[in-house]
Amino acid sequence: MNLENKIEAILFWKGEPVSRKKLGEILKVEEAEINAGIDKLKENLNNRGVVLIEKEGEIMLGTASELSELFENLQKEELNKELSKASLETLSVVLYKNGVSRAEIDYIRGVNSSFTLRALSVRGLIEKTTDAKDSRRYIYKPSFELLSYMGVKSVEELPDYNEVSNSIDIVAKNLQEESKNENERSN
Repeated sequence: MNLENKIEAILFWKGEPVSRKKLGEILKVEEAEINAGIDKLKENLNNRGVVLIEKEGEIMLGTASELSELFENLQKEELNKELSKASLETLSVVLYKNGVSRAEIDYIRGVNSSFTLRALSVRGLIEKTTDAKDSRRYIYKPSFELLSYMGVKSVEELPDYNEVSNSIDIVAKNLQEESKNENERSN
């Protein structure tokens, strides 16, 4: 498979901005090859519904501006729907962890949560901030609107906050330990 297809697949799978440097590391190629692959991908995406968006050295896939009205209508429709089971699970983790990375959410839930996080963000239920410890990571937190809607002043006022928060931490640690043990056995 050619380089531009691999770049497109990575950007689609990640669902968030990726630096050119990170793409080079993932694909084990030089920056010049990544730049050429990105240029070729831009050409391939001309006159399509998907575009390549670049900001401050990071790139991601986005939708063509000509489709904004279509997505505005879809967004209105989406905002009026009930939350799915996946959305409720993800929202619970975000609420009770009160600052959690996508990788941690994926690990706890056992599935990729990119699209669910995006949907919750579009609804204004969560907010995404840069991790203070690692500027390459994002942290998801409940939005003020969500807390206001729920009638709580802080996440600590959520039902059984300490108990549920501790349970999530224990589950995450147990899953990490199981994964570590499986990796050691397979090596």
